[in-house]
Amino acid sequence: MKDLSALMKQAQAMQEKLQAAQAKMQDTTAQGSSGGGMVTVTLQGTGELKGLQIDESLLAPGEGEILSDLIVAAHADAKKKLDAAQAELMREAAGPFAGGMPGMPGLKF
Repeated sequence: MKDLSALMKQAQAMQEKLQAAQAKMQDTTAQGSSGGGMVTVTLQGTGELKGLQIDESLLAPGEGEILSDLIVAAHADAKKKLDAAQAELMREAAGPFAGGMPGMPGLKF
């Protein structure tokens, strides 16, 4: 029974770390850019768009399609970085359970 008690304590500690990581993730931001920095998107940890910077040269008539493509690409870049940051925070919080729970191969963090 000592092993079960120790396992429960570890699980509770891991849960607290995961909750702290989730709270930290909400405060995390990631920037993505495209077009050599002509478009920059800032995303908050929740995925909410917090900022958009566009080089004024892209605001000329006839640049709408290019601008749209660059915004989508910058958003994808920021989302990729945000996902990587979130995965790293969760790996750190999961500690020894980062590869999954022993005996439960389908449960991963």
